[in-house]
Amino acid sequence: HVQLVESGGGSVQAGGPLRLSCVASGSTVGPSCMGWYRQAPGNEREGVASKYSSTGSTYIACSFKGRVTISYDNKYTVYLQLNNVQVEDAATYYCAASSRLTGLSLTPGKYNYWGQGTQVTVFS
Repeated sequence: HVQLVESGGGSVQAGGPLRLSCVASGSTVGPSCMGWYRQAPGNEREGVASKYSSTGSTYIACSFKGRVTISYDNKYTVYLQLNNVQVEDAATYYCAASSRLTGLSLTPGKYNYWGQGTQVTVFS
């Protein structure tokens, strides 16, 4: 069973960067794919970016291209940097992992492990 722990949330000044970290544990094999999602109150969960461990491939959702970087140290970690943070970026950010995916995906139902989420507020 994979456990995911996110860190790096909190209050961020508008215009500044946000950096989030996620570490997976509990699996000797490691997740095949890890991703970042966010959900603001009243909104659906939104995929931000994902990485596929075996190839190192990454994918950033269209609405975030140019502002988001996804990176990792190994198959157990994934980092998200969101630049030029706006008030609309306030949300709970979730790390997700899959032991089943054989390629990049941001379809929530294909992830079988989720972190508790880290809340991000934005002040101007």
